[in-house]
Amino acid sequence: MKLGNHLLKAAMLSTISIASLSVGSAAFAQDNAPQASDEVDEDVIIVTATKREQTLQEVPVAVSVTSAAAIERAQVRDLKDLQTLVPTLRVSQLQSSANTNFIIRGFGNGANNPGIEGSVGVFIDGVYRSRSASAISDLPNLQRVEVLRGPQSTLFGKNASAGVISIVTAAPSYEFGGSAEISYGNRNAIVAKADVTGPISDNIAFSLAGGINKADGYGTNLTDGSKTSERNRWYGRAQLLIEPSESFKLRIIGDYDKIDENCCFVGNIFDGPTGAAIRAIGGKVNSGGIFSYSEYQNFASENKITNGGVSMQADYEMGSLSLTSITAYRKSRAKTNADSDFTSADLIGQNRGDVDISTKTQELRLASDFDGPFNFLLGGYYFDESINKKEALTLGKDFRNYANALTGGSYVGLEPTIRALAGVPASAAPFGGQGQGRFEDWDYKNKAYSVFGTADLELTDGLVLTGGFNYTKDKKDILASDIRVTDVFSAIDLIPVANALGAALPAALPAGFVPAGGTALSAALFPRVNACRIATNAPAATTANPSRSGTCNPALNLQALQFLPPFLNIPNAVEDGRTRDGKLTYSARVAWEATDNINLYASYGTGFKATSWNMSIDSRPFAADFVAATPGQSTTTPASKIRTAGLATANLTSGTRYALPEEATVMELGLKAKWDRVAFNLTIFDQSIKNFQGNSFIGTGFVLSNAGKQSVKGIEFDSSVNPTDALQLRAAFVYLDSKYDSYVGSQFGDVSGQSVAGIPKLSTTLGATYTAELNEGTTLILNADYHNESKVVINENPAWRQYKREVNDLSAAVTLRLDSGLQFSLWGRNLTDAKYLSVIFPSVVQEGSISGYPNTPRTYGASVKYKF
Repeated sequence: MKLGNHLLKAAMLSTISIASLSVGSAAFAQDNAPQASDEVDEDVIIVTATKREQTLQEVPVAVSVTSAAAIERAQVRDLKDLQTLVPTLRVSQLQSSANTNFIIRGFGNGANNPGIEGSVGVFIDGVYRSRSASAISDLPNLQRVEVLRGPQSTLFGKNASAGVISIVTAAPSYEFGGSAEISYGNRNAIVAKADVTGPISDNIAFSLAGGINKADGYGTNLTDGSKTSERNRWYGRAQLLIEPSESFKLRIIGDYDKIDENCCFVGNIFDGPTGAAIRAIGGKVNSGGIFSYSEYQNFASENKITNGGVSMQADYEMGSLSLTSITAYRKSRAKTNADSDFTSADLIGQNRGDVDISTKTQELRLASDFDGPFNFLLGGYYFDESINKKEALTLGKDFRNYANALTGGSYVGLEPTIRALAGVPASAAPFGGQGQGRFEDWDYKNKAYSVFGTADLELTDGLVLTGGFNYTKDKKDILASDIRVTDVFSAIDLIPVANALGAALPAALPAGFVPAGGTALSAALFPRVNACRIATNAPAATTANPSRSGTCNPALNLQALQFLPPFLNIPNAVEDGRTRDGKLTYSARVAWEATDNINLYASYGTGFKATSWNMSIDSRPFAADFVAATPGQSTTTPASKIRTAGLATANLTSGTRYALPEEATVMELGLKAKWDRVAFNLTIFDQSIKNFQGNSFIGTGFVLSNAGKQSVKGIEFDSSVNPTDALQLRAAFVYLDSKYDSYVGSQFGDVSGQSVAGIPKLSTTLGATYTAELNEGTTLILNADYHNESKVVINENPAWRQYKREVNDLSAAVTLRLDSGLQFSLWGRNLTDAKYLSVIFPSVVQEGSISGYPNTPRTYGASVKYKF
């Protein structure tokens, strides 16, 4: 069906949602209904999406705002839960607690590789959190969460090509108060937190907060019965607010949090042909279905994450001008380890990671508040980050037998012949021996600065023209990589071995044929291939088999087991390990206050995200670096240096060192309307990102590549209706037509024109809140939220089109609030215990098998809170 028909249907749905008044959603500001016991007027939601305080109705941008009261009523227990209130947002936790992916309007990346910053920028109290590990901790005293859709580069200094999640917490108060809360739920879930705020003197206030979040896992390790996907987190936060004069204030925030969890559950979706080999060596694969929430691990996974930092925001009022400075230093460290094959066989021994990130940021803004028709904001931003990454992937004690079973005995049977032909000394370790593997050490540096600004000109009463710009300069350096590979077999060039063996092979292989010096081989290892050509150890050059044209050799079938080839460290004589990016982005918008109740706007904007480095096991030189010099071409050119510099080691293949910068564009038409009892927002948009940075898992590592262009056209609608003072109904939906306009080099070939996997066409959120005043000072609040995502293919692999996801998530809470400050709640999330797959991927070193992450099962519990 064409987009126009979809948009027409979506617009009709908007009208029906308002007219029916039967259901509602929390994605809109959500809080039109005043709450008798709340201290703030939720009827006026103040947002800072444009870095100025405006009401949600006034701000002419596509933004969803979730208030603290809405988060509390919905009993959001985790940052992942926020997506059930904001249908344009998707949050996925991947293979470790440190890897969480944020997606807005179908765009998002940044997990699984510390060299990749997310296309969705996360800011907490104005401070950029560059990696997801530093953005997932629990936060006290939330005021609101703003989700800005579309590129935001003209106002945010770093990496906001797809959108921004801005989390705002409460500043200290001069009125003494605080709260304490404890919650208990199924799986022994305990959430306890407390905060206190008050004055130190007439111009100094403080706040202190802390909390824990613990729960048993919902996955079961069948090896020892232990639980996986648990929660074990705590945090502490301290603030000072210093106001020596009416024109100057200083807010200082210090925080520290820690995560120590056995995470994350991975289930078997399809037990492929490798399962027989695993069972042949005495191993077990759970084939009971992923929603049995059972897996095999030889040891508990390790996820130890620490985050800490300090920020200082200074605001100085100079008449009609205001100056704001935000200075921050942050430190994040994530130590992980997992039995990544998820079988009882010890195939992968260790998969350890240790990522240490230090970040310094400085933002400076000057904003005007003139009485006339012209106002402006001008700012600058500086970013300085250092990353040290250590990683190790080792073979387990069963890998040798597993590889031998996969090859019908050839892996071990051919070993003496291969070692002799390849000149491997007898003292070298056996093929596939335990503890062999790859050991990485990366040292990375990123410095960036930007200048940005916006200007507003009120052409006539209620008609405002806005222009914005951002110029960013980004410098990234791989200062050093020290990657060592000890896998003996992966370091052997099998091509000369194949040629030597090929000379002994007859044109037709009789059953049980044994080459000189060899052993009996499986007939399956001798495929006949017409016009066979054997690739050399570097791409872009081939040579005919000198032994027998048209016959491939059995040794080459073993190349699939060489997934830990030697590494070409950088910087080197060819690659300097440096990227330098610079880009001017801009935006233009016209906003019209048509009436006191209706605002309209149209905008066009661009965005930018700099180069992302491939700091992973799959970081390899670009194919162009292997191209041989042509006659007359200088051998000092980068295109010829890999060979001429003597760097083309055995089995060195091409790949990516980095992905090119992302360049985003968006066109939006928006309508915002608000009356006493009805409010709604409607946005129609067309957004695209050129060179979108994709990072796909292929079973032994990740492939980092650029999609030529990824685009999405769609509609966002959210509404809030109050039929009575006591009842609020909410409805929101997002329609997305997302596709790859151009993606020639994906891991599955040319997927240009195809829909983007995992992005549902339609996401809907419905909600209702009923507030009953039982007697003086006692209030009963009933709240329910329902979230649906239409059925969608989960993975780009054309062979996996049958695996689809449809989300149906119902949450509810009942709260009794007393005049004394006590409140009691009963709550539940995913009450129907709906089951769906979040992400699927090739099973580690098990070609043909499929693994994945299922959603979290039903959770429920009770809580007690005291506010004073």
